Amino acid sequence: MGAAGADAGTPEDAVAEDAQDPARLRKHSVVVAGHRTSLSLENIFWRELKAMAAARGQSLNVLIAEIDAERSGNLSSAVRVWVVERLGEQ
Repeated sequence: MGAAGADAGTPEDAVAEDAQDPARLRKHSVVVAGHRTSLSLENIFWRELKAMAAARGQSLNVLIAEIDAERSGNLSSAVRVWVVERLGEQ
């Protein structure tokens, strides 16, 4: 059989492969200012944001709340800009 007929693997394999794609958009629920909201970011931004929160000794929700407090516009865009600016400082 060709590639089209090949075994796709388990659902867990598909999820793991999907998580490895840095450009794959992911939606996560977060708590900002005491209320739940959803935030859509590419996997690469989620990975960097989580690493930055850990390096600062903060939870992801606390860091996102700080970004939210300073933003003007869309939260997802503000988080992306914040991450890129911090990476530029390294």
